[in-house]
Amino acid sequence: MTPFPETIVALLEWRAAESPDAPLLFFEGDSWTRADTLGRARAAAGTLAERGVGRGDRVAMLLGNRPETLFTWFGANHLGAVAAPLNPASKPLELAAQLRTLDARVLVVGDGDVAACARAACDRLEPAERPDVVGVDDLARGDTHVARAEVAPGDVAVLLTTSGSTGLPKAVMQTHRAYTLTAEAFPWWLGLGPSDRLLAVLPLFHINAQAYSTMGALGAGASLALSAKFSASRFWADAARLGATEVNAVGAMLHILIRQPPSAAERAHAIRVCYSALALEERQHCAFEERFGMRLVVGYGLSETTFGTIWPRSGAPRYGSMGTLRQHPRLGVVSRARVVREDATDALADEPGELWLDNPAVMRGYWNDPAQTEAVLRDGWLRTGDLVRRDRDGFFTFVARKKDVIRRRGENIAAAEVENALVLHPDVLEAAVVARPSDLGEDDVVAYVVLAPGATLDVEALRGWVRERLADHKVPCEIRALDALPRTATERVAKHLLK
Repeated sequence: MTPFPETIVALLEWRAAESPDAPLLFFEGDSWTRADTLGRARAAAGTLAERGVGRGDRVAMLLGNRPETLFTWFGANHLGAVAAPLNPASKPLELAAQLRTLDARVLVVGDGDVAACARAACDRLEPAERPDVVGVDDLARGDTHVARAEVAPGDVAVLLTTSGSTGLPKAVMQTHRAYTLTAEAFPWWLGLGPSDRLLAVLPLFHINAQAYSTMGALGAGASLALSAKFSASRFWADAARLGATEVNAVGAMLHILIRQPPSAAERAHAIRVCYSALALEERQHCAFEERFGMRLVVGYGLSETTFGTIWPRSGAPRYGSMGTLRQHPRLGVVSRARVVREDATDALADEPGELWLDNPAVMRGYWNDPAQTEAVLRDGWLRTGDLVRRDRDGFFTFVARKKDVIRRRGENIAAAEVENALVLHPDVLEAAVVARPSDLGEDDVVAYVVLAPGATLDVEALRGWVRERLADHKVPCEIRALDALPRTATERVAKHLLK
């Protein structure tokens, strides 16, 4: 039996050699076979090589969810270079900071406003810091016969740029090994096979769409349908048109879809499984599955490792849990975890503590940031910054982000707990809860909410709603409505901008 490839381009070549004419990629009205995709990746490699890109160089991309993002990613890896997809919604100041952090040799851009943003960002950089800007139309014109560089599984394949909790950019160094292990495992975790078509609506500058959707499709020998962006009004029609059988979501997507008026299109699709982080309580979870006719699988992962936790396919769902540790279908047990108290000792069953993970998909560290790397990678363990509980059966339950614990009236409050109570209200789409220093030397609880269309803010009604569900000291002192919550480049709520 042929060994499963251990690098990204080797996996693409393996699939293309296996069945060159099999469809691999669908976007809008176009499609590409495995051989087509490999050819476009090699052409992109030729274009990048002409611009001087070689082993270890960073190739930044400001392209969004379009096939050229994949072609450029694979083309960069073909040369032994590192792909760095960026958020095309970035503003010039943000983009300049990211490019400065990456020290990118090349920036591949689309047209229109994105190209204008790239020019404005580069104008903010010193001449020595400016990347060579390559237009997307040039990608298909390169020499397809550039030799593939030899890379090792532990080499860095992708840099995932995030603003983190401080707003300053940092970049996760993820390896070929992490992507290929995930390619092999994700289909097993969800029960996917060659006949499936994975729909990627999440951004391609996120680990989710890269490792779970794109690499999952390659790993399963399946195909990938790429959507430019999530649209609640078009989602079901697009899913049906693209022939999708699986989709990955984030919590906001699930809540938005639930709040849409019923339509015939929401059952006229072939999606049978949806993967998401924990976002719905049991009643909503079951209602989602019943209404839309699919299985909803909960998991937990992060840019720093794709091997977090997931609901096992065997056994009844554990609503409210993050699932158990993700393992590998061929290699067996590759993941271990600790739940750790503040004094670095292991917590007991059902006692909260920080989740530490150790598995072969853990990042190499943060690019050019040894201090941040040392803070989260120590003695082989990734310190996730997430507070969890683990029960005696090995199921994990999320408690809060470690930095999202609010101290009030001598008690610890998990911001997530208050947020979950707020979003259960029919008028609230999203919520973010932060601490604000009070005159008493502790914290006040302040909530920001995004309201459902047509709803108006009734602060006392929302406070009463929370009070019915949580202890009085957890009720927000202040609630404000926003049109949208501020986000980091990886779509985490940028709570540092709310304080």
